[in-house]
Amino acid sequence: MSTLFDVAIVGGGMVGGSLACALSGHGLRVVLVEAHVLSADQQPGYDDRTVALAYGSRRIFQGLGLWQAMAADACAIEKIHVSERGGWGFARLDAKSQAVPALGYVTPARSIGHALAGRLDKLGDVDLLSPARLTTLTRTGSCMSLGIDRGDETVQLDARLLVAADGTNSRVRELLGVKATERAYGQMAVTANISPEEPHRHVAFERFSLDGPMALLPMTENRCALVYTVQDGAEHELLALDDEAFMERVQQRFGFRLGRFIQVGRRNAHSLTMLRSHEHARPGVAIIGNAAHALHPVAGQGFNLGLRDVAALAEVVVSAHRNGEAIGGMSVLERYARWRRGDQVRTLGFTDALVRLFGNPLPPIRLARELGLLAFDRLPAAKRLFGRNAMGIGDTQPKLARGVPL
Repeated sequence: MSTLFDVAIVGGGMVGGSLACALSGHGLRVVLVEAHVLSADQQPGYDDRTVALAYGSRRIFQGLGLWQAMAADACAIEKIHVSERGGWGFARLDAKSQAVPALGYVTPARSIGHALAGRLDKLGDVDLLSPARLTTLTRTGSCMSLGIDRGDETVQLDARLLVAADGTNSRVRELLGVKATERAYGQMAVTANISPEEPHRHVAFERFSLDGPMALLPMTENRCALVYTVQDGAEHELLALDDEAFMERVQQRFGFRLGRFIQVGRRNAHSLTMLRSHEHARPGVAIIGNAAHALHPVAGQGFNLGLRDVAALAEVVVSAHRNGEAIGGMSVLERYARWRRGDQVRTLGFTDALVRLFGNPLPPIRLARELGLLAFDRLPAAKRLFGRNAMGIGDTQPKLARGVPL
């Protein structure tokens, strides 16, 4: 294996793996460094969780030639219904009014993992180091030098561009001293697959309460992906309940729009935080995905935001390489950071504001929420603008998101 690469990607999850696939075939030497065994069955990011893919994310996967491998497990979201427990306001979005086949898709993370792992295994210009851990990081001339622990040996690599795709607890950020703002929401998300007796008809439900939002997203086989948000500490009781008692608790918060719940799968709990890296680029380094930003799942935008990072960074790097520019130069990387800044700030801000707004118990604020939902539901122009942003097609689109090859 060569020790000099054009691009070294640290983090082989869904974001890092997608970037490796995007850069392949363009004359770049790429290495992907992942701490776990790189396979859909063993990489923790590829477990039985589901991912809400925005319509724009489907187009990116189509541009990468990966959508066909995951389409059979994906369930279209044709409508979204938003309401508040105990309230009278509601808002609706539908794909027809947006002139798209679906607002998004609910896809098992494992299905995305299988598609990525299958492609990565076949790429001759991408070296895979897995399992391997980044231990040291220094800048040497125009390159970043990486010390990699592979268990039985230590490898030294040089790369013209280092990409941090290693999650919220980024080792790259730590070694470089890149600061990040992080705030815990004091909430936990309990997730599970749950089956209602009535057909979901491809409708996604977002149900707000003062304890936190609840989302039911349509899946194949008339299942729903449940995200049940509770205050810190309350998750222990939910996880300890037997299936019947847990479904009754979900019923109490969600209501009977889908009839009774008749089956539930394994439950897991995840802490919810907001994270924003203070830097997304510096000479020789780009930071993407959850290493750059982590969101509350209330709007289902976390992975979609990271995938849009991938599409933009890949286009900038491939274009610079073709033009003979230094791909790790700050003039190149600032194009990426500038391109992504508006989307990142807007999505982080909107998601955080949504959590705060619907968590406020004051009666005047609650009245304003109900009126706001009704007003929004009756403003087609506002719904179209919001829908395009939520689908990830509101800004200037990278080539991959438009189905155009790099």
